[in-house]
Amino acid sequence: MPLRIGLSGGIGSGKSTVAALLAEAGAAVIDTDAISRALTAAAGAALPAIEAAFGPAVIAADGALDRVRMRELVFADPPTLQRLEAILHPMIGAETDRLAQAAADRALIVFDVPLLVESGRWRARVDRVLIVDCAAETQIARVMARSGWTREAVEAVLRKQATRAQRRAAADALIHNDGLDLDALRRLVLALAARWG
Repeated sequence: MPLRIGLSGGIGSGKSTVAALLAEAGAAVIDTDAISRALTAAAGAALPAIEAAFGPAVIAADGALDRVRMRELVFADPPTLQRLEAILHPMIGAETDRLAQAAADRALIVFDVPLLVESGRWRARVDRVLIVDCAAETQIARVMARSGWTREAVEAVLRKQATRAQRRAAADALIHNDGLDLDALRRLVLALAARWG
């Protein structure tokens, strides 16, 4: 029976890097964000329901979800997020379950869930919660550098996410990803994977 790990962290914390290192260590990594992107890509399974709920303006010229437009709608009207989640979450859940069943022979299954703490329902689905944490200034600098967002845009996302204190309170294990180079981070992650695996 695999150990089921819920992996989370705020935007720019380095959660995706930790997920990749866990995969390197032999864990099956199920990325719920990647599942969501696939569902909302051109010809994605969620698009008909999203277009029916929000209109054709949320579909980009390439046939995928217009993420910028959808983010604007969500920030302007919080109930919009609940409507979007009501469409996506059951579909993400079904695909997550399918992938977990396919990985049942692994020692570790890692569920990479950006909003694990916010969702409130993941704690019951995993054996351990691993949180990747760093200072807010580090998060802001990383996201601005990698995505070209303004400081205000990153801060707006941070305000919508769980606080550092809330994430840390949910953690069974915590990786402090401030001032670590990749080798140091790899050593931490591999040691944790060896302990849990």
